[in-house]
Amino acid sequence: MAETSRNRTILHCDCNSFFASVETALNPHYKDVPMAVCGSVEDRHGIVLAKNELAKKYNIQTAETVFSAKKKCPSLVIAKPHYNEYSEYSRRVNEIYARYTDIIEPFGIDESWLDVTASVKHFGSGEEIAEKIRREVKDEIGITVSIGVSFNKVFAKLGSDYKKPDAITVISRENYKNIVFPLKPSEMIFVGKKTEQILNSLGIKTIADLAATNMQFLVSKLGKAGEQLYLAANGLDDSPVIKPIDDTTKSISNGFTFCHNLTSCDEWRMAVDFLSEEIGLKLRRHGQKCRTVSISIKDEFLRVTQHQKPQNPPTDISREIAKTAFELISLNWKETLPIRMITVTASNLIFADTSSEQIEFFDNKSFEKREKEINIEKAVDKIRQKYGGESIVSGAIIDSDIGIYTNKKNKR
Repeated sequence: MAETSRNRTILHCDCNSFFASVETALNPHYKDVPMAVCGSVEDRHGIVLAKNELAKKYNIQTAETVFSAKKKCPSLVIAKPHYNEYSEYSRRVNEIYARYTDIIEPFGIDESWLDVTASVKHFGSGEEIAEKIRREVKDEIGITVSIGVSFNKVFAKLGSDYKKPDAITVISRENYKNIVFPLKPSEMIFVGKKTEQILNSLGIKTIADLAATNMQFLVSKLGKAGEQLYLAANGLDDSPVIKPIDDTTKSISNGFTFCHNLTSCDEWRMAVDFLSEEIGLKLRRHGQKCRTVSISIKDEFLRVTQHQKPQNPPTDISREIAKTAFELISLNWKETLPIRMITVTASNLIFADTSSEQIEFFDNKSFEKREKEINIEKAVDKIRQKYGGESIVSGAIIDSDIGIYTNKKNKR
């Protein structure tokens, strides 16, 4: 593994302001105005999903409310999201990537890692391949992509973030200290606010500081994540680029049409909890984890809305899938609008036993909580396997009138 890692050439390709770029490709007028793609545009509490370069000049941030964004830029043009178009553009972009390698790991709808180690003898250096991809995506699809070129996944991701938009950054063994070491640890993938706070409290302000810190000391403060941070900072990350599972099971879905329209957050939560339980169970049975969770919502007029979100780290934990599904509904749906049907889907699957996960860098307490949830769900699996699927059922579901439990019992 060490020798393979030493000679790898990894690209990380990131479509710039993807939703906004696709909307601009569909409507070139947006190129000349500050524009943001927003969910729930009728609601002042709807959020910004993406913004173009002109909108960024007003310091408009992803996930801030439309109301707040409009205060910063009264002339901001709001574009409604077209999720089917985003999926199609993502497919087309990844088809271009596939011209240069079949080892592609999608990271959400707009980012992918590519292992082009075996391709350099056919297409040139990693930088040359990146330039070909950048040009082809721009000319053929009409959007731009920033690409990091490096010898591991962590630095390739740093490279794609380093210069935007429409740029290529090479982080090599010869220059990585000059580029990477001055950056904050939070620039590295999966270093969240809690981890950053812990590192700051330890006097670790830069990646150079992190690389110079004793690994065992980091482990004592951050658990397993401390070792991963140390290895990543020193360029020793050897996690492979993982192709999604290529078999008949591309995704696992579970949906239900309710006996009456759901009109409260409590009912939404109850529904996605129940639907997600079976998805998690199937993932664990198949030895798989998902990297994307999506929801499909059908309203009382049978109109369908879909939303998705990357799941980092990959998961087979029902509670994590349910949490993401509930967040997607909460962010994109008014509580006063009735819901007739919900479908939860786990996709972008990988094999659990062959994946080298780069998990979220939790603090010790959060990491231990996640391990506990994994053990609880595995224990529940064993009970259901021995005594039947209905041996453990939420009391809230049994007592509810939305129809899931009654329908499932009648099918037995």
